[in-house]
Amino acid sequence: MSTRARLMWDDAVTGYDFGPSHPMDPVRLVLTMGLVRAYGLDRAADVVAAPASGDSTLRLVHQQEYVDAVRRVSLDPRAADGSYGLGTPDDPAFAGMHEASALIAGQSVGAAEAVWRGETAHAVNFAGGLHHAMPGAASGFCIYNDAALAIARLLELGAERVAYIDVDVHHGDGVQTAFWEDPRVLTVSLHEHPRTLFPQTGWAEETGGGAGEGSAVNVALPAGTGDEGWLRAFHSVVPELLADFRPQVLVTQHGADTHFEDPLAHLAVSLDAQRAVQASCHDLVHEYVDGGRWVALGGGGYAVVDVVPRSWTHLVGIAAHAPIDPLSKVPESWQDEVYARTRQLGPGRMTDGRTPAWQPWEAGYDPADRLDQAVLATRKAVFPLRGLLA
Repeated sequence: MSTRARLMWDDAVTGYDFGPSHPMDPVRLVLTMGLVRAYGLDRAADVVAAPASGDSTLRLVHQQEYVDAVRRVSLDPRAADGSYGLGTPDDPAFAGMHEASALIAGQSVGAAEAVWRGETAHAVNFAGGLHHAMPGAASGFCIYNDAALAIARLLELGAERVAYIDVDVHHGDGVQTAFWEDPRVLTVSLHEHPRTLFPQTGWAEETGGGAGEGSAVNVALPAGTGDEGWLRAFHSVVPELLADFRPQVLVTQHGADTHFEDPLAHLAVSLDAQRAVQASCHDLVHEYVDGGRWVALGGGGYAVVDVVPRSWTHLVGIAAHAPIDPLSKVPESWQDEVYARTRQLGPGRMTDGRTPAWQPWEAGYDPADRLDQAVLATRKAVFPLRGLLA
């Protein structure tokens, strides 16, 4: 297996563009790739463009009638009337929607194929992580669910155990739905509590159905959770589950919208904590996953200048075994690019200057603490189903 990471990138993914007033501005992808290049990470990893996913691949998760509907509104956006979730404020139709969405899906599927076949151990598609798309509908800025498609392709290739870890501020509902009854896929989502945030799912009691009971794990975090609580929740649930499940591949989704500057959510996590979870995912891959197979995806993130590019550039650096010093000053060349594209001033350093720390669950918990209540609810709901102590 090659020791060089693979970075999936095609300039055309920036065609995934809902319009100038939409919060999911593709400039976040352009600026991330610009920062990756400014740090020379495009030389530390192999930059590869995969082909767009065709219908046979899209059908691994999505209904053909939905794919056909996306293709129709892609040709004539004015025909979108809200059917299949297309033409809504969250998912307005745009020309080329099918092509751009299928291309992003293709990068995640290509990443999964590469790690499974041993062409690389780690592959990153920060344009991916579009985890809300359902089998028959668009949802939450997501047209095709590239994360679910990557997992489904791994299963098609013969994988018997795939773990999916989602740390986006929003519940990874589309991926959970796709594998609700499939014991071969362990889905774990840490997100803001559904009482206070879209999509209003991801309760601790959602644990999977049928043969997949115990394969869906949800940690619903109180609004306002910061670094210490977020990291405590992650480390109180994820390592133990991976140690038990022993996946053959780990797929992770790293939405940057947990950040305290994100305009669409209510957590208070720093870049330093996001980077710490990325590094922990890398460590867990090498400890618990066959061959260190890791597919890392982007996701949400709507502080498109100050947060997203830095967070995902750290992710690329970690996956490429070329981590960026948190104390590093952002290259001036990239700050010039930020100003040229956005007329905004870019951030001056690579993190928020914090030193994240947390108390391990094994040290005890406070039954009156809201964060600990959330973690305990998850452990009580799902751990016994997997033969683990709550």
